[in-house]
Amino acid sequence: MASIKKKAQPKPEIQIAPMIDCVFLLLIYFMVSATLEKQEADLSFELPGTVEQNEPIELPDEQIIEIRKDGQVVVNEYTYDSPESRQYLELAAMLTRFKEASDANKSDAIVTISPADLALHESIVKVMDAISIAGIESINFALAESGGA
Repeated sequence: MASIKKKAQPKPEIQIAPMIDCVFLLLIYFMVSATLEKQEADLSFELPGTVEQNEPIELPDEQIIEIRKDGQVVVNEYTYDSPESRQYLELAAMLTRFKEASDANKSDAIVTISPADLALHESIVKVMDAISIAGIESINFALAESGGA
């Protein structure tokens, strides 16, 4: 019987030189791109804070709160809260910011309440409560114009 001889097949070889070239190119790419980005810990920055004043600054340190006859509260032509609210929380928040700004400027926070002739006493008391929540101690009352807005 005749024996069948198999042809010797060449061994598969991996080309190592192109693989080394690719690895070096990737290594160089990552080294260059890594040095361009600064770490967050290396960045120096300061968050804004309050600034202390040595001397008082001349700023308008008085807010005039107008109370209309329907109970609507107006400060600088901006209305706060609705007359039906149990407390004037928006007004209290604005007055608190006003008080903090006045304290930072080392000036007194003064509030003038200007009720209309027909304004309800309940509205005046709610405004005074909001002023108290803000921690403002200087309150003035203005005479209402005749007729009231």
